Amino acid sequence: MKDKGQNTLPADVYLSFVSSLYGNRQTLFVGMISHVVTFSFVFAKTADPFFLAWSALIVLIWSLRAQAMRRFDRADKAALGMAGIRYWENWYNVGAVSTTLTLGTACCYSLIVSRDSFAEIACISVTLATMVSVVGRNYGSPRAVNYMVFAACFPIVIGFLGLQDFYHAVLASLVLPFAMTTRTMANGVRTFLYENVLAARELATIADRFDTALNNMPHGLFMLDADQRILVANRRACELLHLGSQERLKDCHLDVVLRYGVRNTFFNAEQSKAILRQLGELLRGERSRALVQVTDGLYLEFTAAPRENGGAVLIFEDVTARVRAEKKILHMVRYDTLTGLPNRTYFADLLQEALAERRKPGLVGFMVVDVDDFKHVNDMKGHVTGDRLLCAIAERLRRLAGDKVIVGRLMGDEFILFFPNETNRRDLEARMRRFHEQLRGSYDFDGVTVIVSFSAGCVTVASDAFRLEEMQIRADLALFETKSRAKGSVTVFEQEMDARYMDRQKLKDDLRQAIEDNALSVAYQPMFVPDGSRIECCEALSRWTHPERGPVAPNVFIQIAEEMGIVSEITRFMILRACADCATWPDHMGVSVNLSVQDLRGTGIVALVSEALETAGLAPHRLHLEVTESCLMEEPVKVQAVLQELRARGITIAIDDFGTGYSSLSYLDQLPLDVIKIDRSFVRNIGEDARRFKLLRGTVNLSRELGLRIVIEGVETQEQLALIRKYQCADLVQGYVFAAPMSPDALRDRFESLAARKAGETRRRGARVA
Repeated sequence: MKDKGQNTLPADVYLSFVSSLYGNRQTLFVGMISHVVTFSFVFAKTADPFFLAWSALIVLIWSLRAQAMRRFDRADKAALGMAGIRYWENWYNVGAVSTTLTLGTACCYSLIVSRDSFAEIACISVTLATMVSVVGRNYGSPRAVNYMVFAACFPIVIGFLGLQDFYHAVLASLVLPFAMTTRTMANGVRTFLYENVLAARELATIADRFDTALNNMPHGLFMLDADQRILVANRRACELLHLGSQERLKDCHLDVVLRYGVRNTFFNAEQSKAILRQLGELLRGERSRALVQVTDGLYLEFTAAPRENGGAVLIFEDVTARVRAEKKILHMVRYDTLTGLPNRTYFADLLQEALAERRKPGLVGFMVVDVDDFKHVNDMKGHVTGDRLLCAIAERLRRLAGDKVIVGRLMGDEFILFFPNETNRRDLEARMRRFHEQLRGSYDFDGVTVIVSFSAGCVTVASDAFRLEEMQIRADLALFETKSRAKGSVTVFEQEMDARYMDRQKLKDDLRQAIEDNALSVAYQPMFVPDGSRIECCEALSRWTHPERGPVAPNVFIQIAEEMGIVSEITRFMILRACADCATWPDHMGVSVNLSVQDLRGTGIVALVSEALETAGLAPHRLHLEVTESCLMEEPVKVQAVLQELRARGITIAIDDFGTGYSSLSYLDQLPLDVIKIDRSFVRNIGEDARRFKLLRGTVNLSRELGLRIVIEGVETQEQLALIRKYQCADLVQGYVFAAPMSPDALRDRFESLAARKAGETRRRGARVA
């Protein structure tokens, strides 16, 4: 390597070289003593005072050099720059060169002046011995080496040449290779040390960076040897495992560290063995990761990479937050958010696990439970109360189920239950009925008490024949039977229900086809003035005659249409047909069409009515649209907006079946109504029940105060009609007392006959007057 000048050295390396000049001061002292003793002996031999003076000079130079070295010790090395370092190098060089120059001068004097053989040998020997030490002591400064070699060797050469002898001249020429060799050796030592200093500094820098990176990485790290002893451990590893100082872990066996740590015990022997077994699997490549639960609040995930020498690098991190998040996500996936019960998917998994754990076949039960009139709770007390009720029901379900019944939430207000491990069908059914009985009753929460009943359908089957989808269909069929026949009870599935279900499904398909083929028809029930002399409006009623079953009751196929979500298609057919028929009637007659809840969930009904009126050329006020209270209770704000838009277009709005809901009177003031149709339940037995008749009259008087026209439905007897007429309870009367629903042709004949009768009466009155 080419020698580098001191100016090209890094400051810290330059300072280390200069500092080496001021080190090993005992060698200087030993050298000074050697020089003084040598010159003293020469003085004793030759009695030449020169050598005595030179001994004193050597002591003086040493003293000055020692003082300079003490000053160097007190200097602030960290504050030294290149100039300051060079200053101290120059000071050293002055002392070193002074010493060698003194020695070289003594050699020259002994050769030329003293000519004493002992003096010559002694001076040259001590000078050359000093030159040998230049390599080991002064390599740090190339200038010091150069100056000292010149200061020592040049006088010797002069002395040999001054003898003017061939042989001494040869000796003088040999001094030059000695000087060059000394200089080369010193430079070699300096270069070697320079390279090692740089390498050491680079290694220190790398080690410091590695140590910084190692101790600031978010993962814990153990480097293990082939015997699973810890060679390296970073700070994070000690923090995660509460192991204390890193230095104390070196050469400790991993098993000991995991079991006892340095300050406290947190793994038992079994845990430690399990972890070591998992780590062994990691090292053998049998698994990529190992998740370890250290405590309830700490999860660590380990990965391992084998080393060539049989050891391993073990890396682990705190994944507690991730595990908690995964558990939370898994809980959200598996459990219902509101009630905390297993959802349908996880319920199915739990059910399959329960079936798999059975040791022998037996009977199992499946039940679907529905909260009766839950919609009423939401409408009357608000959805927040409804949600809290569901949570209270879920809590009671959980308590009653214990660990013997699997319970889950299906949807809305429906819950599902699985009853395993029964051998007797009667006992199983009795158990399910008992569970249902314990579930019903009062629920108290947030100062609210709600009396709840449940309708349930259940099915029993052999455990090896259980299929969830099939059992749910059967339980739903049984639940449908419960709601239809004995609301609030439990119905066990029977095979006949399946046949009825298939029949109903067939009926649904036929209804859909009938709507597509326009196979429905319309019947009209007239609304008469109370004396029966004139028809002012007719209610359009849908009819369906099945090609095989014959006439299907409206309450049957309308309910089916609502279940299928196609009732709006029936509404479209009815409005278009009713408007077209009404356009052919006398101008004073209107037509009334019923709207369903589904019709009022959007604004499409407005466009449909506009289309029907425009197509038929019918005046808007002649079309009456009837809505029931059930329509008003679902999304009242949206329904009110739709009705207001219809009324603004001139459509007459009527409320149908008034009095059968829960809060009828509140709607009279809030909604844009023109007509109120009082339900038949107000008319029944008004001749015998004075209280009922007072209720009817009170409702009529209130409606009249609000400016509403009154239609009374379901008037069937002359006695009822007489009371209504006597007390002027109605503007229009609808019922069998006047006419049943009839075909369009029969209706035409009816209003034409009424018109002819009225014309005849008018002519007779005119003849009597004449």
